[in-house]
Amino acid sequence: MLEWAKLLNGERQRKSESKSYPHRNEFDKDYERIIYSSSLRRLQDKAQVFPLQNNDFTRTRLTHSLEVASLGRSLAWNIGEWLIEKKAFEGFAEAKQLASLVEVSCLVHDLGNPPFGHYGEDIIRKWFKEWFASDLYKDKVTDTDTDTDTDTDKIIFDELSTQQKNDFIYFEGNAQAIRILSKLQFLNDQYGANFSYATLATLMKYPWASDHGKVKKKKKFGYFYSERELFKEIVSKTGTEECRHPATYILEAADDIAYLTADIEDAVKKDVFDWDKIYQEIRHEFGELYPKEFYRLEDLRRKALLNKVPNKNLINVQNFKVTIQGIMIIAVVNTFKEKYDLIMNGEFEGDLLSNSTARTLSDKLRDVAFKYVFSNKEVLTLELVGDRVLNDLLDLFVNAVVNVKSIKKTKSKHEKLVHLISENFRHIQRISEKGEPTVEFEDLPLYNRLQLVTDFISGMTDGYAVNLHQELLGVKLP
Repeated sequence: MLEWAKLLNGERQRKSESKSYPHRNEFDKDYERIIYSSSLRRLQDKAQVFPLQNNDFTRTRLTHSLEVASLGRSLAWNIGEWLIEKKAFEGFAEAKQLASLVEVSCLVHDLGNPPFGHYGEDIIRKWFKEWFASDLYKDKVTDTDTDTDTDTDKIIFDELSTQQKNDFIYFEGNAQAIRILSKLQFLNDQYGANFSYATLATLMKYPWASDHGKVKKKKKFGYFYSERELFKEIVSKTGTEECRHPATYILEAADDIAYLTADIEDAVKKDVFDWDKIYQEIRHEFGELYPKEFYRLEDLRRKALLNKVPNKNLINVQNFKVTIQGIMIIAVVNTFKEKYDLIMNGEFEGDLLSNSTARTLSDKLRDVAFKYVFSNKEVLTLELVGDRVLNDLLDLFVNAVVNVKSIKKTKSKHEKLVHLISENFRHIQRISEKGEPTVEFEDLPLYNRLQLVTDFISGMTDGYAVNLHQELLGVKLP
């Protein structure tokens, strides 16, 4: 049985020096730690669905994350008030903690996504699956022929473990977010942004390693080999083990509600499809199930016509978005209440929205998005560009890091490429187990060298990745 006293654990790897007050808990501190960070700002140049353009409407990963945080906070307050009534919470302070925990977790939930969204993850996974099966990898790891190799400059590495390989073959943006917050968002030491254990546990949607039996089926995992000791600390401090943190379900529901409605709104703004036609389909299918809500939508649509509102399709879909979000919020909160004992026992399967009364409605919105949004020419073109860009960058930088012994010089092409990798990421790889920057590049094992590349590439914005790709291919000068 999970316990809220441990689930709301605000401790950190490095003890916080700032004070907590009734109006400012540890999760509010997490929010303040990340809101000014470069990692969060990069999300403004990462596409949500449609390619980034010179207008202020189409959502980016940053605006999406802000919307998810708002929805998550609302869901958490609703649930927190119920937990007070249920006596699971002693009072307002714990409800406030839950709301703050969910809000900051929602804000950073996409922090580890590479350029070009989830398709970027697929590109990285496919590239490494092929690379580990290639002679290029096999030629670099220890084998029986190394003693007779006459090439004295050849660099030989120990073969990676299954978990280490799977970290790349099933590369996961959620695990990368944990890595960013615990290491890569560098301040003064090896603890990164030094987030609270409860927030890190909430972000870990898939609390198992990449070599776990669940990975082959789900293609998902929660942490890299490099963060294995941190994972042990997180589960010890929060008591979650291989169970999801209850707040994770709230985060996931907020994300689902946000993108299911917002992606359609963006598509209507871009005239991707005839909104009136789609709306009538949805009303015909769900009008009797939600009569009050659709009566209100019809009234708002009549007012838009009467008042000769410009861009009435956009106004209508925005009213639709707000109404549908309200339906799904109530459904999700009710499901959390109904499944509470299963959630606290670590026995709940699936997600809140799919197990709610709004399941068929959410399925309909998902079908609309797949049929009209994700198949849109602009979206497909962005993915094809991402495919070329990321494959070429991985070719260049992985080939560089596995063929360079030292980076004290910048004479060869490989040495120059390694020096292009963020100095911040190179510095983090230099930090020893004692927390001191004493590890030299020539002593880095293969796993660390490959992770140096994925840290660098996954941290790029869409625009930076495209520009660097063009520069390295000679399409344009730096």
